[in-house]
Parts: sequence; C-alpha cells; structure tokens
Amino acid sequence: MNSYQEAKQRLRGSIAPVVTPFYEDESIDYDSFKALINWHIESGTHGISVTGTTGEPSSLTADERVQLMEAAHQAVKGRVPFVTGTGSVNHQETLYLTKKAQEIGADAAMVIVPYYNKPSQHALYKHFKAVADSVDLPVIIYNIPGRTGVNLHVKTLARIKEDCPNVIGIKESNKDFEHVNRVLLTCGRDFLLYSGIELLCYPMLAIGGAGHISATANILPDKVAQIYDAWVEKDLDTALNLHYELMELNDVLFKDTNPAPLKAALGMMGKIKPVLRLPMDLPSAELQKEVREVLSKYVALSDTVAP
Repeated sequence: MNSYQEAKQRLRGSIAPVVTPFYEDESIDYDSFKALINWHIESGTHGISVTGTTGEPSSLTADERVQLMEAAHQAVKGRVPFVTGTGSVNHQETLYLTKKAQEIGADAAMVIVPYYNKPSQHALYKHFKAVADSVDLPVIIYNIPGRTGVNLHVKTLARIKEDCPNVIGIKESNKDFEHVNRVLLTCGRDFLLYSGIELLCYPMLAIGGAGHISATANILPDKVAQIYDAWVEKDLDTALNLHYELMELNDVLFKDTNPAPLKAALGMMGKIKPVLRLPMDLPSAELQKEVREVLSKYVALSDTVAP
C-alpha cells in the first residue's frame, strides 16, 4: 500500500474546519485556537482542518496562514489527521502555501478552486496540476461554487485525478446532488468525497462519501462525528436521527455568511471572543438573538460573553 492509499484510509470521517479566533484587536488568539483543537479531538472529531473557508483565509496574510498551520500541527500532535487549506486566488501563493504544508508535516493540503477570477476549465486543470506536481503531499480539491463563482466540472476533476496521483479527493460544497453523484461515478468510488454542505453530510455517506468537513462541528463536534461513526457501524437510525436533530442548528448558522453566525455562537458558548476581521463582521443583533435561541436548545451558553 503506497502513501496515497494509506491517506485514503485515514482521511475519513468528520474533519472539523476549525475557526481562527481573534482578540478584540484582531490579532490571532493562539491559545483559544489550540484549546479548540484539543476540544475537537477529545470530542471524537476524526481530523482537523484549518485555514479553509471557516478559518477566514482571505482575512489572513500568507505568513499568518503558515503560522496557523504550524500551531495546528503542534496542537494536533499526530493524534488525528491534519488537513490544511492552502488555496488562494493567487497561483504562486497557492504553490507557496502548499509547499509549506508539506514542510510542516500536514497529512494533506486542501486547495480551493480559485475565487473571483472565474478561470476556465482548462485553466483550472493547469492550476491544480501545477499545485499537485509541486509536492508529494496528498491533495484534496475544494469546490465551493457559491463562493468562488465557478464550478469545477466533473470531467475536469477526472482529468486532474487521472494525471495527478496525489489528488485523492474533493470537498464538495455543492448543492447540486446530481453533480456529486457523478464525481464518484466518473472518478471512481475509491476517490474521497467529502460533504461541505451541512444538510448533505448524511446523504453523501449514503452514496459512498468519505465523510464531511462541516462548520457545525465547531459547535457540536461529538454529534457531527457520530453521524459518521453511526454510519460505519451500520446504525442507520442513529445517523438519520442526528441528521434531522442538527438541521435547525445547521440552518441558523448559515443565515449570514459563514463563519459570522458561527463565531457569534462560539462567543455565546465562551469558546472564543466573537471577532471577525473586516470586511467580515458579526451578524445583525436580530440574527444573533435567533442564533442564541436556537443554540440554547443544543448547548449550555456562557453568561460572560454577550451576543
């Protein structure tokens, strides 16, 4: 079994996309960051991901992203797989960050479809092939058309997978469920497919998915991990019950752009200071009130942090 095959066996389950905590002055709160990682692992999370969408990479400098990778790697200490987001709108920055991920010792790099530029499918192929060829590290592509403005076509993905043996999977934050079915049909059912859409975590397991990278894991890491655990144990009733139990929370966390409601919620739980860097900001007072009402049905709230 080669290293990429081994990675395919390990990189399964709930890979939590951890937020990047900030102090009031918007500097990075590394103590809270490491505490969150420990809490995730102790709660049953199967893997840790940082500097993906939920980690606000566009609000971070390249140096800060590297520092967060290093801090996360030290906090994880090999207890679970560590996947770091290295994608950017800039090709050279993506190459730099992906090479850094390999140097640091990440188990895989997650590389987003470049946003804003809206590259062609041919250009996307060249971009991802160059990134994959630059490292020996397993690569997971991240397709989130609602935020990038372009959808990575299945045929393009299949071509990348065929030509780049270290491209082992894809996170699909894609509401087109026909599309995600065709990913496994075309790329093979051993290709790792992760759900990045909260309401599709359970359905993607049903078609052969490898797990999920769900923002809601930041609030309930145990229950989001248990969906996968129950599925593997063939306890379908438990998995389906959890799917519906989490739906109200999933919905409220996405009534504003992620991770704004999520950071408000974590502030209410006393886990972090509820701070985002502009141009992101906390939700309206009205939505924060709704977040608190829904959140109180799932967890105990802190009285020390006001919404």
